[in-house]
Parts: sequence; structure tokens; C-alpha cells
Amino acid sequence: MNVTNRRQWLGSSAALAASLSLRPRTVAAQAGSRMNPAWEQSIRSGLDFLAREQSSRGQWNTPAYPTALAALAGTALICSGSTTTQGPYAKQIARCTDFLISKCRPNGLIGDPNSDNRYTYGHGFSMLMLSQVLGEEGYEDRRIELIDVLNRAVDFCASAQTTAGGWGYISAKDGADYDEGSTTITQVQGLRGCRNAGIAVPAEVIDRAKKYIYTCKNPDGGISYSSKQMGTSRPAITAAALAALYNAGDYEGEHVPEMLKYSREALHENLADEGVAFGHWHYTYLYYSQVVYRQGDQQWLPFRDRLYDRIVSEQQNGGLWNGQISPIYITACNLIMLQLDRGLLPIYQR
Repeated sequence: MNVTNRRQWLGSSAALAASLSLRPRTVAAQAGSRMNPAWEQSIRSGLDFLAREQSSRGQWNTPAYPTALAALAGTALICSGSTTTQGPYAKQIARCTDFLISKCRPNGLIGDPNSDNRYTYGHGFSMLMLSQVLGEEGYEDRRIELIDVLNRAVDFCASAQTTAGGWGYISAKDGADYDEGSTTITQVQGLRGCRNAGIAVPAEVIDRAKKYIYTCKNPDGGISYSSKQMGTSRPAITAAALAALYNAGDYEGEHVPEMLKYSREALHENLADEGVAFGHWHYTYLYYSQVVYRQGDQQWLPFRDRLYDRIVSEQQNGGLWNGQISPIYITACNLIMLQLDRGLLPIYQR
């Protein structure tokens, strides 16, 4: 979406926010968004919850994974159409941006290795969030700072890659060269966000990551947890790997059809089955929803209706969702999924 269109969206979304509770059916139609008014109300309640829970320093009260969850919450907020300078959540996005910038270390890592033993999650999610902010950043000083932070973050990410082409919970040199699928996906998507924003990303880093994913593919089309633990396919990792491959521009590679078939059989009709997600339902569908969205409306719309109805039905008073890790994590994941249909962030666009 170009700058003009996004600013037009900001204007219409502000009007929507002001009048949604008064005339939901009319406003939804005027927004031209195909969105159920109940979904829109759920989104607004969830975004307001994140806005209320943010501290004045730009983070959320999440002792576990503070950088990762701040980046995810910030991404959920910018999915609404707000930027650091415009929209109802501009203040919160600006604070989150400044917090993540403050977490960038001299070596380029966005996070704190002294308090986070899985800091690559935060690094990948931060690259993603900050790269989406960069394209719409209105203040020149913050824009310059963002470019510097993201350039160093890409360098760190390249240096942290394992010899197999993946990433582990920590940098390869500090983690015995161990890799696993979920952190690899966060790095690939973050790197793609940076590249889309004009940050130079070495092509060989992405190529090695793609080869890593292919290496982890099992005969059934699913992806293993790690290149060092082959044999058992994981639906969550497979869905995330597909989303990452799409971000990397690989829509029709030789491995993609088998991966897509495996994911569809495991996840498409089993929304209510927590078992298929190995206990990580929100992580799984955060990525699988991106995969289906990119298949086009014929596949997306029927799936979207079931997915969104389930998510909205589980929302609690106050706009939050509860679950694994933290309400901030679950709420952020759900809001990103609920706002995919808006197509406002480049990383999630078809």
C-alpha cells in the first residue's frame, strides 16, 4: 500500500473508530472492508487493551521475552493503519519503536542476552516491526536512527546464522551451532521486512535459509523441528516455513506444493484441535493464516470466517485474550491475524 492510500485509510479508520459503537453495520459498509462488525469491535477492544497496558517507556509488563513481545504488540498496533505520527495508536507505536531502538546493542542484536536465553525471537520480531515502521516514519531523526539500527541488526543476523543455514535460540557461535525452525522463521521474515524497507540484506543469507528449510523437509511434506532432529514433521513449523518462503519470494519452488498439502491436511479443517499445533495454537495459526491469505479469496474467505469467529468468541472482558506465555502475546497474535484482511503492512500483503 502506498503512502497516499495508507493516509486515506488512517482518515477512514479514525472515523470508523469514532462511530463504530453507534452505527456498526453502516460504518462497516462505508469502510468497504468486508469485515464483520463484531470482528471490528473485537479488534478495537484488543488494540485498546494493548494501548492501556503499555508502559510510558514503550514496553509491556512481560518479564519473559520483553523485546519479542513488545515487537509483536507493536506490530499488532501498526496493522491497524496507525504510524508513529498518525492515527489513534501513534503514541503507543512511537513509544514501542523507541523502546526497541534502545534495546539495540553495539553488535547489532536487538535484545538483552544477559536476561533472555532465547533472544533471537526478539531480534527477528524487532526487525519485522521496525522495518514496517521505517516506510512511514515522519521524523527524520528517528528515520536515520531506524536505518542505522536495522543495518546493524541485519549484520548481526547474518553473523548468527548456523552452518546449516538456520538459527537457534541464540547466536550460532554462542549456541554450539544449534538451529531450530521457529527462530529461523522469525529471522527470515524479519530480514525480508528489512529488504522491503530498503535495507541491504545479503542474498546468500536468504538463500542459505531457504536451503535449510528444504533440508528439514520430510517425505510427507512437513518440516522437522531442527536439522539435527529430523523425522517428525511439525505442522506449526511447516506453516511458518511456508510463510517465510513466500516472504522470500519462493511461491512455486519444487518443495512448496508438498509443504502446502501437508499444512492444509493438518491445519485447514482442524481449527478446534489444539493437538495438531503441539500446544502452540496461536503461533501456528499466526503463520498459517498468512499462507492461506496469499492463496487468494477463494481459499481465504471461508477459512477467514471460521478463524475470526473462533478468535472473537474467545476474547475476554477488557479486550484481551489469555493463553500461553502472556495475554500480551496471545492478544498480539490474534490481532495480527484479525487484521490480515486489511492488507496494510507490506510484509503481509499478497
